Amino acid sequence: MTGHRFPALHGLRVLAALAVLTAQVALHSDAGPFRGLFARLDVGGAIFFAITGFLLYRPHVEAWFEGSLPPLTLPYLRNRAARIVPVLWVAVLLAAVLLHSADWLTYLQHATLTHVYFDAAAPGLTQMWSLTAIGAFYLVLPALAKLLTGYERPTRRSVRWRLTVLAALTVLGPAWMTVMSATHHPNAALWLPGYVGWFAVGMGFALWQVARSSGRLGSSALDILTTIPGTVWGVAAALLLLAATPIAGPYDVSAASPGQTAVKSLLYTGIAACVLFPALTPTARATQLLGSRPARLASKLTYGVFAYQVIVLTLLERVSTQFVVLFSGTLVVTAGVAAASYYAIERPVAGARSAWSAAGRTPPSPSRAPIPALPPADRPDSSDRA
Repeated sequence: MTGHRFPALHGLRVLAALAVLTAQVALHSDAGPFRGLFARLDVGGAIFFAITGFLLYRPHVEAWFEGSLPPLTLPYLRNRAARIVPVLWVAVLLAAVLLHSADWLTYLQHATLTHVYFDAAAPGLTQMWSLTAIGAFYLVLPALAKLLTGYERPTRRSVRWRLTVLAALTVLGPAWMTVMSATHHPNAALWLPGYVGWFAVGMGFALWQVARSSGRLGSSALDILTTIPGTVWGVAAALLLLAATPIAGPYDVSAASPGQTAVKSLLYTGIAACVLFPALTPTARATQLLGSRPARLASKLTYGVFAYQVIVLTLLERVSTQFVVLFSGTLVVTAGVAAASYYAIERPVAGARSAWSAAGRTPPSPSRAPIPALPPADRPDSSDRA
């Protein structure tokens, strides 16, 4: 789940983090003629969600195909909590001490990732709505994965059916967001249903990738797209430019119309899919760039950059609201704070997580028999299409 088998994901995380930071700065400054484009760089959040869906669902898919036990729920939840909670609590504490613009209950709600359910917002922590969506996804993933992988062996037919279900989930988010906009419930638009489609993009790619590599799916149009990554990324850029027009709604936090809300959600889903897919089967050049040592090092800081960026931005905008000054200052200071956080908090906690996992590891259970090889009738042939 670390993404070591998919080295390009390191660079993709870094680019997504920079995109989100740029969008935050544009929201707090005058970005001039690039205001619309910079505002839509919050699509980096959709890319993060898709990466999360891919990495966390893939072990369940591998277990399904191998006939082994899936990841155990309690250790998985413990590791997820250890991954996000310490930095979250430090960020909440820093916001309370440095900005102190909310009451203690609001900070407590942010620390427990429940603030979106109470319509609470604290300065310096406005980006944490996305972490609540990720936390909710962590909670529902074991049950969702069991529904999708637990009841029949992985034949071509069963894989295709599940891919269809995951594709359908990509429509749930836009539908939820549209209804919330039409009924004037903007706070509910921050709940998991509005973003489940972005996670489903990564989950669908995880299922396709494992099924394709195991021979349970034949060649399809996706195989052709793996040979033209530049074109796929070009489509993502075109969708981003389209999203940067008023068709996707206001560039600030003003309320959008139901139609604009649906268009923006659908465009972000398409962008996330087009950005992530080529990184799963990267060319040598893409691997060299996105999976380089600097990219791997910077990738370790992305969570800290996400957690602390708005606190730093809120403090620096008291000095200047010029975009270039605010962007460069926020980037440098946030990267420094994130580096300190990584070495003081995240890396020690990661070491403890590894120790917990080693101490609690048990021999593989024989309770599930390995799935036999597919009979000839179930093997893909040249006419098979996913």
